[in-house]
This record gives sequence, structure tokens and C-alpha cells, in this order.
Amino acid sequence: MDSVIEIQRQTHEEIERFERALYTVLSRNPPTHEARLQNEHHASQMLDRISSRAVALNGLYDDEDTRKTEIDALSPQHNQPSDNLSEFYARLVKLQEHHSKYPDSVAGGFELELAALLEEHNQDEDDEYAEEDPISLLFSGEEAYGKYLDLYANHTAYSNLKNIGKRPGYLQYLDLLLTAQNATIHQDLSKETRFTKDFELYITALYAYLLSFAKRTQPLVDVDANQREADAEFTKLWDAGELKGWEETTLKADANGTGIWCAACQKHYSKQTVYDAHLTSKKHVKASARLAESGAAAPAANPNGDMAPPSQPAQQSSLKLRLRNSALHSHLCTRILVTLLPLLNDTKSNVERRFSLTAREREQELLDQAKPSVPTPAPNADKDDQEEEEEERIYNPLKLPLGWDGKPIPYWLYKLHGLGVEYRCEICSDHVYMGRKNFDRHFQESRHAFGMRALGLPNTKHFHEITGIDDALALAEKLKQEGRHEIFEMETMEELEDEEGNVYNRKTYEDLKKQGII
Repeated sequence: MDSVIEIQRQTHEEIERFERALYTVLSRNPPTHEARLQNEHHASQMLDRISSRAVALNGLYDDEDTRKTEIDALSPQHNQPSDNLSEFYARLVKLQEHHSKYPDSVAGGFELELAALLEEHNQDEDDEYAEEDPISLLFSGEEAYGKYLDLYANHTAYSNLKNIGKRPGYLQYLDLLLTAQNATIHQDLSKETRFTKDFELYITALYAYLLSFAKRTQPLVDVDANQREADAEFTKLWDAGELKGWEETTLKADANGTGIWCAACQKHYSKQTVYDAHLTSKKHVKASARLAESGAAAPAANPNGDMAPPSQPAQQSSLKLRLRNSALHSHLCTRILVTLLPLLNDTKSNVERRFSLTAREREQELLDQAKPSVPTPAPNADKDDQEEEEEERIYNPLKLPLGWDGKPIPYWLYKLHGLGVEYRCEICSDHVYMGRKNFDRHFQESRHAFGMRALGLPNTKHFHEITGIDDALALAEKLKQEGRHEIFEMETMEELEDEEGNVYNRKTYEDLKKQGII
């Protein structure tokens, strides 16, 4: 067993070396966004190690009995001379025996751990077997090493909510999240939408993603502490009833308990006919099977659903808990989005820029991103600072999309592609397409094909440029009539001759032949 005093000394040394390494990492001037994020993650890992060692060291100092026993063992006894070193030599013999038994052992892995934290990735670009950057594995391809947000899954979940009116596009959804700088997000939605279970699942998933993204992109920020403050602020407002738009409403159920309650489906039916019809559905059959397997009290003695539903206070309590959960996550999402507003604006600009690129330009951009960037040291640091200031002060009053060089595209190119013109397609659930190129391309995409399939129409070239449902149905009916007219003309224009040389059209010939005249 190692000496307690030696363990304390070693822990003090490790904390001091970590502090020096932390100063070295933070004093670097990273040239790229990737290098800056790597330094911040390494600094965060060093802070975690310093914190854990400080806690362990504090525990060793609090254990006074063990420390006193160690000091007494090393101190000379009353009947021994002051220069007695028997305990010292006994421990020295144990150390010599250990090293003679294990001559090739490494004294701990602290040096390797510290070297790994101080290492700068991508130093040797010619090394074919270079290790992959572990920080890059934390981000998806759409997030581009923490530069942009990947909210496509959340946008799909939001679009599937009921009673939200017009389904917004991805750019419109980003605009909805940008309202966090002025008010709580999604306050414009109706209570029927915000009080549902689907909205609770959506806002919970959005909060989980934003919290994870904030921790990955801001490792030196105490995000959890900020969330605890926001949680305390929300609790205070909720208890005082000062949150507008989250007032409780009465449940849509009869207070007298009239109607029919299905214990298996946990649902209330107002009419007997509706209840009888649902008994044969797959959902009810599966729910009844699960109820029977769980061993719960099955409603076999009363199959008509007279089993008592949950009491009104229980339903009100469940509704209040769901409302509080939705309101809490909406409040927390707003607090996180306020800190991520610059990244959210960059995400919107990047999406607009990608809309203006062709397929070949997008492929070339992906290839350029895959190539490792080698930063070239500038001869004069003052010139670099001036160039960075010029790049930061980009004048873009028209809010034009950014090009491949990170600067706004020319206005004539913006007008040429028609990126400021909205094209709405009713067949695609009133989806809005920005620019003529995107509008022409969408007729062959899955969204438009699904809408045509839902109308029972083929997605052929005849329906190109048709965006209205009524227009598509009218065109389909017209095409049917033209097809029938062609069939009628074929029957009347084709002529056949009998054995005697008499000439008839096809229809007359077939009628006479059926009657046996010919």
C-alpha cells in the first residue's frame, strides 16, 4: 500500500502539471474553427481531471486518522534514537524487490495522459495512418464540426403536429426559432396544439438536441448551471401563474361520467355505435392482449365498457403535469437558443447558400471539405488581424445568400436564380419552394410524387407545372375523355370487308357477325 503522504504529494504534483498544461493550451492561437474547438475540449478535459483530483485530495486531508497513523509510523518511538531509519529502510527494500521483479514496468500512465491532451491533431498531414480526430466524431456531417445546427429531424416532427396551419419549410422553421431573442418559442401556436402529447414529445426532443449541441460546441461553458438557473426561474414564474398562454383548461369529458369507457384502450367514447365499431380494430385487440398478459384486472365481467374511467382529478393532474413539462422545456429551449443565435443565423445563411448551388458545385464543396486544410503561417500578424476584421465586417444589407467564398453572392445572380420568388405547390401540402430551379426540380422529387399518388394520379409529364389539386383532377378527367374519343374514332374509322366484298366499319362488322348475318 502506498504512503498517504506520497499519494498527497503526487496528487499535488499532477494538479500543478495540469494547470501548466491548461495554460499552454489556452495560450495557443488556433488558426481555424476546428483547432479552436479541439483546444477548448482539451482544456475542458484538463479541468475535469483537476476537479476530480482536488476532490480526492480533499478527502485524504479530511481522513485525519490515516494521516496520523502514517506520521506516527515514520516518526521515531520514545525508546528509539532520533536517527532510527528502520521504517524507511523496510519500505526501501519493498520497492527494490518490486522493481527487481518487474524491471520493465512503467511508472503510471500520467505522462501519456498529459501528452495526449497537449497533442495537436493534424500536425503531420503526410501520415497515412494518422489517428482520426475524436472531436469530429461528436458532430454529424450537417453540423460541419459545430458550425451549423442540424434541425431537420426536429423540423419534420414540428411539421407533423396537428392544427399548426400551413406547414413551414426549413427556412421558415429556422425563422420561428429565431424568435427566441424576443419571446418564448412557439407561443403563436394554439393551445390545442401546445397541450397535446405530440407537442410535448417534440419540444422534449428539441431541448435534448440543443442541450447536447451546446455542450459539444461550448465545452468551457457551464451549460448545466445555466439550465439550473433557468429551471429555478421557470418554477418561480409557474408557481406565481405568470406564464401567459399556459393556463389550464378543462378536459373535454363529461363531468357526470356519461358515455362508455374502454379499459383496454384507456379511451372515452361518447356513443355506443363508435364503441362497438372499435372493438374489432387491431389496436383494441392488441391492447386487450397486453392487458391480459400483464395480469391486470381485465374488464371481462363487463365487456360493454362500463368499467369506471379514471377520476376527473386524476385526469386533471395528468394534464397539469404534461402542461408543466411542455412549458418547462419551451422555456429552457428559449434560453439555450439565445446563446446559439449566431450559429442559428449562420445555419440559415448556409441553407440559403446551398439552395443557389448546382449539383456539381455541391459535390466539389464536399470534396473540398474532405481535404485537410493546412494553415499557412502569415509573415505579419497585424495584416492577419486587419484581414479578419475586414471579413467580419461584411456589408450585406439585402440579406443575400453566401457564396462558396463566404461572401454574399452578386445581386444579379440572386435575381437570375429567382431566389427571392416563392413558388407554392398545393399538391405538396402548400410547400413553398424558393427559386425557379428548386420549383422545377421538385416535380420529380418524392414529396410531389407522394402527393400525386395520394390523389390517385400518375406523376407523368402531362402534369408538369400543375400545382393545384383542382387543376390536376380536371386535367386527368380531360385526358380520360381524349382517350375515349380516340378509342371511338378507331372503332368508326377502321373498315373491314366480308366475303362478298361489302365494306363495313369495325363496329358494324362485329355487330352483324354476332347476329349471324355475315
